[in-house]
Amino acid sequence: MPLEPKALGAVLNEKLTLHSTLCRREVGAFEQALGQGDEVVVACTQEARLFGEIAAQTPGGAPIRFVNIRETGGWSKDAAKAMPKIAALLAAAHLPEPEPVPTVTYKSSGRLLIIGALDAAERAADLVADTLDVTIFSLGAGSDGGAQERRYPVLTGQIQTLTGWLGAFELQWQRSNPIDLDLCTRCNACVAACPEGAIGFDYQIDSALCKSHRTCVKVCGVAGAIDFSREPEGLSEKFDLVLDLRATPAFTQHALPQGYFRWDGQDHRTLLQLRGLVGEFEKPKFFLYKQKLCAHSRNEKTGCSACIDVCSASAISSERHRQQIKVNPNLCVGCGACTTVCPSGALSFAYPRASEQGSKIKTLLSTYARAGGKQAALLFHSQEAGVRLLGDLGRAARIDPATRGVPARVLSIALWHTASLGLEVWLSAVAYGATNVWVLMTGEEAPQYQEAVRAQMDVAQAILNGLGFQGEHFRILQARDARDLAALDAELQAAPAQGVAQAAGFAVQADKRATLELALDHLLAQAPLTPEVIALPAAGSPLGALAINKDACTLCLSCINACPASALQDNQQSPQLKFIEKNCVQCGLCVTTCPEKALSLIPQLRLTPQRKEAVVLNEMQPYGCVRCGKPFGTLKAIEAMLGKLAGHAMFQGAALERLKMCGDCRVIDIYSDTNESRITDL
Repeated sequence: MPLEPKALGAVLNEKLTLHSTLCRREVGAFEQALGQGDEVVVACTQEARLFGEIAAQTPGGAPIRFVNIRETGGWSKDAAKAMPKIAALLAAAHLPEPEPVPTVTYKSSGRLLIIGALDAAERAADLVADTLDVTIFSLGAGSDGGAQERRYPVLTGQIQTLTGWLGAFELQWQRSNPIDLDLCTRCNACVAACPEGAIGFDYQIDSALCKSHRTCVKVCGVAGAIDFSREPEGLSEKFDLVLDLRATPAFTQHALPQGYFRWDGQDHRTLLQLRGLVGEFEKPKFFLYKQKLCAHSRNEKTGCSACIDVCSASAISSERHRQQIKVNPNLCVGCGACTTVCPSGALSFAYPRASEQGSKIKTLLSTYARAGGKQAALLFHSQEAGVRLLGDLGRAARIDPATRGVPARVLSIALWHTASLGLEVWLSAVAYGATNVWVLMTGEEAPQYQEAVRAQMDVAQAILNGLGFQGEHFRILQARDARDLAALDAELQAAPAQGVAQAAGFAVQADKRATLELALDHLLAQAPLTPEVIALPAAGSPLGALAINKDACTLCLSCINACPASALQDNQQSPQLKFIEKNCVQCGLCVTTCPEKALSLIPQLRLTPQRKEAVVLNEMQPYGCVRCGKPFGTLKAIEAMLGKLAGHAMFQGAALERLKMCGDCRVIDIYSDTNESRITDL
């Protein structure tokens, strides 16, 4: 890998020193750099652990950062052309750390619940009992039955619910078996006495085999553990950790609650994880929620439920009566998929923030271009499997002539989760100068995440193609392990798509819609084509218009009250329904609220100035009060009401006529009518 310190230093505006064997032989140079007090960037991760320990032991040492330019740039058939990429990676490494955010705290005292057959549960308990306080919920004796010596508390019965997370699990079950395990001494007298063999070494009675001889009750007279007259009892107990040995787990979502583990009896790393979960733990609160922007519900009507549908941790639930969603921070695993699919920006990713991710992308692309790089491609990947896979790709390129490695134009960015970014950031990246944006998925992701990301990509691609930018800008790359590296390498060599002639200068905003508008404005200014309207896919589109059936609409304006984005407006001077397309988030609340079913969504992007203006969707002649002439409704709405109530017994004669009056005249007419009954007449 040819490195040119002068050329790199000129791009980065700093003096660089080349260390060709930095791994261990030049530790002294590293210690000297630490002593200077400035931030130290180590451009290799080979000895990150060693250098981290040295930095921790150096009093007053400078902060240290690591960036991998070896596997991602140097070990490639394109290494000779990798200088712009290396400069970009080094520039991004100098960016400040993400700002701290509120944290979520878990407290665990080590109370472990093991659910499964008694023999397997006791074997698992023996491996962790020196660290954890174990309770077993027995689901039968298993092949070997329980040990003669009772070493752990044993619960049994019918599990009703298991809910919670690390430090706060709650088990609710019903105990209905005649044998009370707290009183049972495991003397085995009942097992020997039962003629049907209905009692096993889990010390519970199988009701399907029991013939009510009650011999067991007689032999258990001293302990008194068997009572067939005992009423079923509902019980609950709290635990910090759960180890589930069942084939069918208690939780079916893709992202299991923290503190809940499944074990097949083979991989002992699960037990090692359990042993370490005693104490107090913190994680970032990954999301921010702004209720006033939420398009989930209004007036008990449901609109957008994208975040609820995509969440793989079952952390988001509906609170329609409060016109909002509820996110449980203890269950949230920080995937960010909810923020990606949220059309309004009510949910945003907090760690790192969108503005921090945008700054990193902008720094990478601007530095790459300044160093002479062309046709930049961004490759987003996970911090674990994605990093490992790219490392394998770089190493394969070092030893296998047939493997190219990570191409020089590909800038890799590790994310907390690959579903945490959506089309507003991707379009911003294209506006900053990227020609391709790829997301590497490795099988870690929940299936709905791939669908959500693909839907967002379809919308983003439709926008760029509609603007005349040629080629495929967005793609999901699928790879699971080293066997897929050859195919992945081929994907990375895909021809670049058409980018912008001039890179944008705007910054990614905290407001998702504001970022999207900035990206669209720049792309429109650079676009080869400027059609009036671009049709967008229905799935995942946060942009669009409304179609109205004027024959069905009565201009009741209930849709205005339902709209969370102020896309629908009225006119105080005249019966009108106005629409601002720029504000519409395509949540569908207006559609579900409309009593006449007169509205429908049109996913599209209008490129004319009309998109940002209030356009009249429908207007009607006002209906004037038959007594004073003051307008108080629309002609169509009042006529429809009169038609529906004309046959009703309560609206005959004067009562029907009052429906044609305004509110004031209606009251006057009631009190001036001599035929009306009054309370004083009774």
